[in-house]
Amino acid sequence: MEISTSSWMMIFFILALIISIWKIYAFLPNKQLVDDDRTKEQSDVLYTIMLDIIILKEGDLDEKELFEAMKNHASFDKDSFWRFNLNRLNLLLSNYYLKNPNVKNIKDIYEQSQDI
Repeated sequence: MEISTSSWMMIFFILALIISIWKIYAFLPNKQLVDDDRTKEQSDVLYTIMLDIIILKEGDLDEKELFEAMKNHASFDKDSFWRFNLNRLNLLLSNYYLKNPNVKNIKDIYEQSQDI
């Protein structure tokens, strides 16, 4: 019984594909990291800090000032949120704007908090 060249090529291709899939799977993270700041709980903490600062400053600040104030807030854990940057703040603000369609900017967030 002789196997043709194309059959050998197909066998080696399938073996290489199986090994490649196994190698990729081995390097994918299977469990949540200890310092993962993308969880719902961590996002809620960041939302709380963000809203506290906006209320404290009466909405008179821009994104960069809000970012610096959040990093200096007493509840901000620098070890837990070591990846926190201006892009993450913009993502938080965008999510807040999506959840509250009547809010368009930081000043609107402050005014909405005064209505409650």
